[in-house]
Amino acid sequence: MNGGGASAFQREMDESMTRMMQDMHGTGHVGHADIDFLAMMIPHHAGAVEMARLVLQHGRDPATRQLAEEIIAGQTIEIESMTRRLAALRQGRSGDAAAEFPSLGGTRGP
Repeated sequence: MNGGGASAFQREMDESMTRMMQDMHGTGHVGHADIDFLAMMIPHHAGAVEMARLVLQHGRDPATRQLAEEIIAGQTIEIESMTRRLAALRQGRSGDAAAEFPSLGGTRGP
């Protein structure tokens, strides 16, 4: 805190977190675990992207900034993949999930 009030970073981070939680819980559950999971994970990842954007805007530590850039890159790819998969599931298409979800440096198995 500076001057008795929250910093711009703190305010923006709090707003981002509130928006993320509202978006995650506002998806409405349909009773299909895969669809419900993806519908909640997309805003969760979008929240991570926004948090990383805020640290790039306000932070100064080179290592933290590099991590934020990596989070933005990785989470953006995952948001795109999850959005495609969610649309496919909502349309009743199963398709090849491996083609829709590229491996990110081995974080998703072989």
